[in-house]
This record gives sequence, structure tokens and C-alpha cells, in this order.
Amino acid sequence: MRSNRLHTLLLATLLAFFSATSRNTIASDRPNVLVILVDDLGYGDLSCYGAEDMRTPHMDQLMQRGVRLNEFYANCPVCSPTRASLLSGRYPDRVGVPGVIRTHAGDNWGFLDPSAILLSELFQRNEYHTALVGKWHLGLESPNTPTERGFDTFHGFLGDMMDDYYHHQRHGHHYMRKNKEVIHPKGHATDLFAQWANSFLLEQALQEEPFLLYLAFNAPHTPIQPPKSWLHRVKAREDGISHKRASLVALIEHLDAAIGSVLQTLDRTKLSENTIVAFASDNGGQLNVGARCGPLRGGKQDMYEGGIKVPACVLWPSRISPGQTSNQRLLTMDLYPTLCEAADIEISHTIEGVSFLPMLLGKEQEWPQRDLVWMRREGNMRYQGRDYYALRRGPWKLVQNSPFMPYELYHLEKDPMEATNQAHKETKVYRELVRALQYHVQQGGKVAWQSPR
Repeated sequence: MRSNRLHTLLLATLLAFFSATSRNTIASDRPNVLVILVDDLGYGDLSCYGAEDMRTPHMDQLMQRGVRLNEFYANCPVCSPTRASLLSGRYPDRVGVPGVIRTHAGDNWGFLDPSAILLSELFQRNEYHTALVGKWHLGLESPNTPTERGFDTFHGFLGDMMDDYYHHQRHGHHYMRKNKEVIHPKGHATDLFAQWANSFLLEQALQEEPFLLYLAFNAPHTPIQPPKSWLHRVKAREDGISHKRASLVALIEHLDAAIGSVLQTLDRTKLSENTIVAFASDNGGQLNVGARCGPLRGGKQDMYEGGIKVPACVLWPSRISPGQTSNQRLLTMDLYPTLCEAADIEISHTIEGVSFLPMLLGKEQEWPQRDLVWMRREGNMRYQGRDYYALRRGPWKLVQNSPFMPYELYHLEKDPMEATNQAHKETKVYRELVRALQYHVQQGGKVAWQSPR
């Protein structure tokens, strides 16, 4: 606790210094980039998305300061594949991550393709200082550790979930790292990640080179473990709230405060004006721990809308007008080309992501006709090592929510709750979408997804 208080005092002192000074005027005009990814945040679990028992002023403010993306989808209803898509601009099965990467080989469902060109690697080649603070979850050993995949700095957690937000272990392994060094920090992981991000921003405010900071929080993933004072505050405020729901609300409100501290550092160091900030969740909320996914069917792990539709926004104070909303349908992988275009970084290799920067800047943009595909491979007795899928074409959505279920077909414009299966009625549409999905499966099969070792 004493080290946390000293860090807070130092941070306050440095912020006071930056409030009276400006960043080095020789600094590049290229924008800084901050990507904030949160874990398992449901579409209905922010105040601005309709949560009446929750107060999330900082994430709400994020949505107001730029363009709120109302039709933004995670690339997968679980963790590792969405992260692979964010960093590669590709569908996850086309970079070797069709499922969750885990500690034990028998329960591991991905191996990030070493030849995939990650966002961090592109920005590093273009003289950005690249940093990852927080959760990695794309590999536990060489060649897939952060500092081997384009990050100059890594301060965070290699693994998937933490078994405890204060002890930071998973299956008895210590996965906290500072670059390659094993570390044993004290404190709640959400607080630590915010502190480390703030320290990085303070350092970068004195540098001439632009930065890419990927800030990936574990929260509000299980275990639902908010600091006790935050839980007490929610219970005192919300009459009749269940302990389960109060715990999740407190964990999200605690996360909101951490994000608020990072935004404050951006503002007070005067970095914010030329920093493009992208915010999203990696998948939908986990319903059995109290999450809410708004007026959508399903949640985390589901191919229904509640498992894949997530809160998201992008802001860039010097270029993007605040208070906007967009209903353009987008995927996590679209952030890759968008951020590269904002930084004037050329992409000369194949990706499936599509830049939406012109739309963000208020310009006319032609959108390619494209199908959107979701897939996941998973073990345990529920999935037994098999895949399940969804495909969206216009208003139509083909869904298989379990490997052992038949495909279902929904017209989302008429049936947003996915209540009326049209598979036996709209047979022509059904067959066309199944054929399109089969092609995607064939392409994904070209990429290895297990380590050759």
C-alpha cells in the first residue's frame, strides 16, 4: 500500500508539472495511438448504454468525446481470437487463433502465426514507441511474447484470466512481467495497469517520437473481485441489488475510475489533442455472473448478438468532432487499418479489416460488400474440440450457437432478438450463406493453430 501511495504522490507532482508546460514542440505531427480494450463488458453494462444501477462517467465521457459505434462487433465471443484480430487486422482463424490460448496444452486452442504482421510490429517499424500494458493472452512463450511481437515495452500479464486480482496468478503460475522479467507487484490488477499506463504516458510526454499504447484491462472478467470499498459503495447506493450484481457493478465502476485516471493523464500532459483513442470490449458480458448485454440475446461464448456486439468508440480531439454516433457495422479487425491510416502507415500485406477513418472524419466513404464471419473452436464437454459459427450478410444472420446445433437463420432488421428462425422458410438465403461460410472454413484451414513443438 505504501508503494501505491508513493506512486500516487509522484503522479500528482508530475501532472502538476505538465499542467504548466507543453509537450516538446519538435514532436511529430503524427498522432499518438491509445487502444483501450476491456474484458467481458456487456452491451448493457455502461450508464450510457442503459445500465440504471451503474455509474460509469469516464467511459460515458469517452463515448461523448468522439464517435460512438453502435454497430461494433467483437471478432469472437471469447478472448484470444478477438485480440488476435485486433492486432492482425484479420479473422482470428487466419492467424492461427480460432480459440482461447491457455496454459495447459490439452486445453489450448490457438497458436498465433509467427508470420502474421501485428499492429505493434508495423508501428514499431515506422518509428513509434510501442507499449502493451495489461493483458496479452496471445502466447506464453517464444516466439509469441509481447516484446518478440513488436512491443518495445511490456508491463502486464501474459496469460488469460487471473485466479485472483491481487495475487495475479493463473494455475499457480506467475504471469506478471515487465518486459521479460517476472515481477510480483502488490495491488489490484486494475489499479496496477492504470498506474503503469499513466507512468508510460508521463514518460512519453517528454519524448519526440509518437507512441502506440495498447492498454488491455482484465476487468470485468471473472473472478468478480472488486475492492471491498467499491462493493460497499454500490450496495449502499442501490437498494435491493443482489450481491452478484453489486459485485460486477463495483468491478466495472472501479475499472471506469482507472480509465478516468488515464484520460486525465492524457489531458493534463496535453497529449490528448493529438492522440487517437479507440475503446472496445473483447466480447459480450458473462451472464451467469450478473452481466447484462442490453436488449440482445445471449452473452459471452454465444454467437447470438449479446455475445459479439460490444460497446465501442473512437475519439481524436484534433480531427474528430465530438458527440457523434455511427450505425455502420464494424468488426474489431477494422481498427487495424483505421489506426494505420490515421498514422499514415502503409499496409502492403493481406488483411480482411477495412479502414473506417473517412467516416470518423466526417467524409463520404464507400463500403465494400462483405460478409462478416465469426467462429470459435473450443474443448471441454460442451464443445468437444469442435467449431461453431455465425455469418452476417446484410440483414441476414446465419447462426450455429453450438457445434451440435443446426444452423439458424434470422432477419435482424425485423427480428433483432433472434427469436424467429427462418432457416426452413428462406431456403435460398440459407443455402447461399452456408456456402459462403464453407468457403471461410476452407480458408481458415490453411493456417496451423497448434505450436509445432
